[in-house]
Amino acid sequence: MSLQEEITEAWKTAMKARDPRKDTLSLIRAELKKEAIHTRSDGASDTDLDDGGALKVLTRMAKQRRESIAEYEKGGRDDLVQKETAELGVVQEFLPAALGEDELLAIIDAVIAETGASGSKEMGKVMGPAMKRAEGRADGNVVRALVAKRLQG
Repeated sequence: MSLQEEITEAWKTAMKARDPRKDTLSLIRAELKKEAIHTRSDGASDTDLDDGGALKVLTRMAKQRRESIAEYEKGGRDDLVQKETAELGVVQEFLPAALGEDELLAIIDAVIAETGASGSKEMGKVMGPAMKRAEGRADGNVVRALVAKRLQG
């Protein structure tokens, strides 16, 4: 079963159970459909994304929620922090488990060895391949900080 089908099944179950998660699942389904429409070839009527495309959408949605949570916390809007946190929880149910720091460092070290990057000016050489290998299982800011740390020391 594809990721998009899993989300649809979870949405159906939530609808039948009158689960409040249904709203977030509806939002996810709408974002997936919108992305499929924007990326399909001319004349195609397909509204399904492959798992890679669905992961990109879910990763983007999770990042948006985290940024919103940070801004709402600065503004003292606890009600909106709770709403966004709940939505983030639903989105994260469908994302693969995040990589730990040790796993990320192993990926970064391998990329540094392959590219021969040696200083902070060559950070771009490492970031792209490292993020590609992490496949949506790591936050870009965390990867950037670890790459910077490795290239300095």
